[in-house]
Amino acid sequence: MSKQLSNKNYLQKDPWENLRSLSKARIALGNSGGSLPTAAVLHFQEDHAFTKDAIYSDLKENQLLEQLKEFQLPVYQFQTKISDRKEYLKRPDLGKKLAENSESEKGNYDILFILTDGLAADAINERAIPLLQEILPKLNDYKIGLCLVKYGRVAIGDEIAEKIGSKFTAILIGERPGLSSPKSLGVYTTFHPKPGTTDERRNCISNIHENGLSVEKASELLQYFINESFRRKLSGVKLKAGDDHHLED
Repeated sequence: MSKQLSNKNYLQKDPWENLRSLSKARIALGNSGGSLPTAAVLHFQEDHAFTKDAIYSDLKENQLLEQLKEFQLPVYQFQTKISDRKEYLKRPDLGKKLAENSESEKGNYDILFILTDGLAADAINERAIPLLQEILPKLNDYKIGLCLVKYGRVAIGDEIAEKIGSKFTAILIGERPGLSSPKSLGVYTTFHPKPGTTDERRNCISNIHENGLSVEKASELLQYFINESFRRKLSGVKLKAGDDHHLED
């Protein structure tokens, strides 16, 4: 009897298995008795480990500052009131405020591109520069500054814009990592940013990663939000990529 059991295949395939080629989501994994197959369980544990690592990844400040020089634009560097990664995760409010000793000269820019680690610093380390390389050549009509901020949240751009002087901010930030996207980059844009700005006044481009939105398509959408924000003097829920804008397949 034991010999018969050992030769029997207990892995039951899911009838929708062919859908897995269309998505990185955990669908149609099949089962072994009342449990998931061992391979699926191990894959989940591996991705969960990558996600935890992403949250604690560090911003490569020196490398990024060196790379930002290629754009020959003014570069500012700040840190928030956060002292370390653990505090960043526990006190999101402090990630929205600059450290007390933050000093800078006024620049009065049209656009500030602000790079900050968020919840996945490696998204900035790997994807922020390629996105800037794609978008900046398309913005010759604007006065632009660049910023690097450690331990920042989206709203940090409002305080920076007021301190330096800018009509518009584009915050490049590491998004909350998912099990299939631990290095996802997000971009939040705000017209006339200032402290106290609420989220409905922002536009968001999310899921910029190797299995999501490409850098090229993200750049196209970002250019649209920039040009339309300046044309219509607004951003947020009143500004959407609608019928007059389509990302090409």
